[in-house]
Amino acid sequence: MNIVLFGAPGAGKGTQSSLLEKRLGYVQLSTGDLLRAAVKAQSELGKRAHSYMDRGDLVPDALVVEMVAERLKELSGKKFILDGFPRTPPQAVALGEMLATMGLKLSKAVFLEVPQEELFERLVGRRVCSKCGAIFHIKSKPTREEGICDLCGGAVVQRKDDDANVISTRLKNYESATLPLKEYYSNLGVYVGVPGNLDTEKVFEGLSEVLK
Repeated sequence: MNIVLFGAPGAGKGTQSSLLEKRLGYVQLSTGDLLRAAVKAQSELGKRAHSYMDRGDLVPDALVVEMVAERLKELSGKKFILDGFPRTPPQAVALGEMLATMGLKLSKAVFLEVPQEELFERLVGRRVCSKCGAIFHIKSKPTREEGICDLCGGAVVQRKDDDANVISTRLKNYESATLPLKEYYSNLGVYVGVPGNLDTEKVFEGLSEVLK
């Protein structure tokens, strides 16, 4: 079963994708992680995407589609979760065409539903290890030692796109560009909504149930 897991920034897509990968054997494809890695490596794709990401704007469809296409070719038929892609109906159309050329199909498009006020609080308090990528939160999941990762000892920092002003831009972009995916995938008969404002294990239980 191949799935798209989508929702607003801060909805918990990365956390749930990681759990599905570890517990159910999916391959997690996080476009956000891949883009950030490309920026850090100063690859050609990373250089092109960098200015958009720092402003909190969506990276243009053509760049994301190019990256995902290359990554899908490496999976050799393994079941996957797309986390953070598609973010717009045009990307969804491109994904469908891409999968068709590979003889693959999308089984479910799962939307994590979280109220806007909770999303803002999650994002502004989120902190990320600059070394291993572990995610923390200043209120709900603080590090044992301030600024130090519990797992690897790396520096825990706030991402530039989690700045309060940038968050507002990201959520506005989400409203205008991503919510139409609900209608798109509903029309294809693969859309399903799962409450994302519960604790991590409860959200995972909901996801597991719809993926049976």
